[in-house]
Amino acid sequence: MSLRKNEPSMEDYLVDLESERRVLSSMLHSEDACIEVYDLLSNADFYSPRHATIFDLSISLFEREIRPTLVELLKEGHSLGVFTNPRDIEELKYIVEQYIDDENIKYWIKRVKDKARLRKFETFLKRNMQLLVEQQESDVEQVLMAAEEELTNLTALEIDDKIDSPADMASLGYSEVERRFLRLKEIRELHKGVLPLDGLPTGFDNLNHITLGYKAGDLIILGAQTGHGKTSFALHTSRAIAVDARKNLLYLNTEMSREQIALRWGSILSQIDHDRVRSGDISETELSIILNGYSQLRESGFYSYPCPNLTPEKAISIARKFKAQKGIEMMIVDYVGRMDKLDPKLQEWQILEQIVKTLKMLAQNLKIVVMCLVQLNPDGSLQGAKRMKNECDLMLKLTPIPREELEEREELKNYINPNYYIHIDKNRDGRSGVRIPITFDLQKQIMGDARRVDE
Repeated sequence: MSLRKNEPSMEDYLVDLESERRVLSSMLHSEDACIEVYDLLSNADFYSPRHATIFDLSISLFEREIRPTLVELLKEGHSLGVFTNPRDIEELKYIVEQYIDDENIKYWIKRVKDKARLRKFETFLKRNMQLLVEQQESDVEQVLMAAEEELTNLTALEIDDKIDSPADMASLGYSEVERRFLRLKEIRELHKGVLPLDGLPTGFDNLNHITLGYKAGDLIILGAQTGHGKTSFALHTSRAIAVDARKNLLYLNTEMSREQIALRWGSILSQIDHDRVRSGDISETELSIILNGYSQLRESGFYSYPCPNLTPEKAISIARKFKAQKGIEMMIVDYVGRMDKLDPKLQEWQILEQIVKTLKMLAQNLKIVVMCLVQLNPDGSLQGAKRMKNECDLMLKLTPIPREELEEREELKNYINPNYYIHIDKNRDGRSGVRIPITFDLQKQIMGDARRVDE
């Protein structure tokens, strides 16, 4: 029986070219749209090959920090030998001119995604129908179980989710044990028993030894009271990762100006007192040393984003952009207490807990390290939310060593001028309850492991 007049065809149920155009148009008018589309769609989600090509070119430009516009797409297409058909160019112009920036980008992304899933479902039905025709004598139970597993992946799971079978877990376990066995063997033979880092350097040898570095997907909380070195710790970490190790890092700052951050770097990299750097009270020789420090910064992977009106949503958007364009491996939020709140009706501890949960999900989804700085109360507890600790993988506290403890604790007499502790309050992958003595030179804005007397 033929379809009645005006009755939707099967293609109408499986294809939505209008939504595809709206998504592409939004990308050509809005960086925020590019970030959303980059994170949620792939070229396989587009039914139209022409639209998939436009998507690929737009993403390629976005990753290189070039705004995808009609002119840039045409230039890119020309250099790659695409858009040779006049109809392709007309379609691109139509998208640019007729489908302007749309605030409901997530709605149109969902429509494109849903149609792509329905097309996958249609493919699933056709393939299994063909299987029934070709294998009439096959094991019915096996056919049904295979179909059920595939259908589950289409309906119940997100695109990156995967259910591990017993065989998967056994294989993974064997691979991990073998990898660790060979790694320890190499350590004993080549590294004299010193464990190499599994992640990014912390900037402190003793902290590296315990944590084996900051690992992708981890949320790290660094707590300190006001004026006790939170920002100095963040910039010390930034130096170890971005300057020394040349890894890309994003520093979200909610308090200081661009000039203040730049001046701090001048002191950190030159080891000249910050007050003198800030006032200009330096010699020509010291000026040369400072300029040499800035040349190190120029070649580093440090990206700074002063953001006094930071919100959790904005932090996510910024992180996704820098992950796509710069390949950042870590993001530092300085600090959580200054972030604009999600809901003014919530109590402070609820707000802070939600922010930290958001940052933990961000770390896992982007596979980066996220460190957030928080305020400590005078008694050393977390300001606003003890439950924030439950969300993190590593919690560090930065505290001055009391004078009486310096005089009375024998262990501290084995170190040269220790004046601060890094207290490992929580460590999901290793020891906790450990206090590491360090030296913090406030005037030079530098930190480091406290040297032992016998070194």
